[in-house]
Amino acid sequence: EVQLAESGGGLAQTGGSLTLSCTTSGFTIVNYTIGWFRQAPGKEREGVSCTASSDEKTYYEDSVQGRFTVSKDYTKNTVYLQMNSLKPEDTAIYYCAADPSPYCFRPNPPLYDYWGQGTQVTVSS
Repeated sequence: EVQLAESGGGLAQTGGSLTLSCTTSGFTIVNYTIGWFRQAPGKEREGVSCTASSDEKTYYEDSVQGRFTVSKDYTKNTVYLQMNSLKPEDTAIYYCAADPSPYCFRPNPPLYDYWGQGTQVTVSS
């Protein structure tokens, strides 16, 4: 059974950092495109990043480019989202998701088959 579980969320101050983990089971992350998404209260779920399994390149949305970094630990089958220079507008529930397609051009939620339960990130001003 494919499972993803996010952790590492919490409260941070503006300008601070948090690292989210996406722990997976039931599949190998090397074979799946992994996306990060977030959903703020009253807003639609939006993409943050996606890392294509075909070439391990990561696409970042403009809102997080230069501040967020994705990394992977293949020995732990875990994907990380390092978030620096946090802003209040980064406040949201963050999700990781897996797409069996080897490509990603932009993180598009409908393309992803498997989702974690989400972890709350709150950035205070």
